Amino acid sequence: MTKREVIKQVLAGAAPPYVPWSFRFTQEAKAKLIAHYGQDDLPNLLGDHILELGSDIGFFEDLGNDCVRDVFGVVWDRSVDKDIGNVRGRVLPEPSLTGYEFPDPLDPRFFADIPARTQRYPDRFRLFCLGFSLYERAWTMRGMETLMMDFYDHPRFVHELFNAIAEYNLVQVRAALKHDIDAVYFGDDWGQQQGLQMGYGMWKEFIFPVLKRLYGVVRESGKFVFIHSCGDVDELFDDLVAIGLNCFNPFQPEVMDTAALLQQYRGRLSYWGGLSTQRTLPYGTAEDVRRETRRLIDLGRAGSFILSPAHSVEGDVPLENMLAFIEVAQAQVR
Repeated sequence: MTKREVIKQVLAGAAPPYVPWSFRFTQEAKAKLIAHYGQDDLPNLLGDHILELGSDIGFFEDLGNDCVRDVFGVVWDRSVDKDIGNVRGRVLPEPSLTGYEFPDPLDPRFFADIPARTQRYPDRFRLFCLGFSLYERAWTMRGMETLMMDFYDHPRFVHELFNAIAEYNLVQVRAALKHDIDAVYFGDDWGQQQGLQMGYGMWKEFIFPVLKRLYGVVRESGKFVFIHSCGDVDELFDDLVAIGLNCFNPFQPEVMDTAALLQQYRGRLSYWGGLSTQRTLPYGTAEDVRRETRRLIDLGRAGSFILSPAHSVEGDVPLENMLAFIEVAQAQVR
């Protein structure tokens, strides 16, 4: 079976020939691995099963002084976080879209490398990625605290903003679906260490109806839907499955019972992640990492699981711990 076929088998809830994997790393962690291997094509070297396409959260203009501006006009300070950064200022200082012009969702850069990359990695599952796909995009434009107040003070504006973001996404998704892809991945963090940032009632009122539209377009095309949402969000799984979600990432063991959830939802919802990036990877020994990776593989043998660290591996993770989970994953197919 190709890697693409193995992932599809996992998403169908069937037992795969082995538990597939796809790993992500921050720039600092990636640099350690590149130095170790002497090669920079890590996805190929590590045998990743998922090919991520598109440009996730868009493109950036370098403003100098460790700051960049994305296509929505949001300025990010990367003096500490080199991969994303922290938002500076607000592009929507008032609860209104008047005078604001959305960027071009059909910017050719989102799609330009899809043919070449799928030709280079023809055996991988093809995932078109949209980061900051709704709530996150809204708070980057409005400010998180301000958006939280808008839920109460300006609900009509929040609906307008979320629907405008969704329309932007849908134009891009429909263009992506013209390519030979397998799934669309929406990134949108709703959780914290305990519960939802905005609470279930607000999520159901403002976010759920828009997700239903987004997921529906993808599922109607015969493709799979993936979502990334950090934090304690397992109270949403029944709602998400009902509107067409196929795979959830990052599946954090620090905030949810991964073994119980995998058993409960197997065949209805698949998970991608599971290896602790808050505890085991940065603070455990290499043997701790091997032991936990083997445990996750055992849990995933019956299907509905893609092995990965629960989030992009951070630069504070020792090289030997990175090599530990990589080697255990690869040993399945040697």
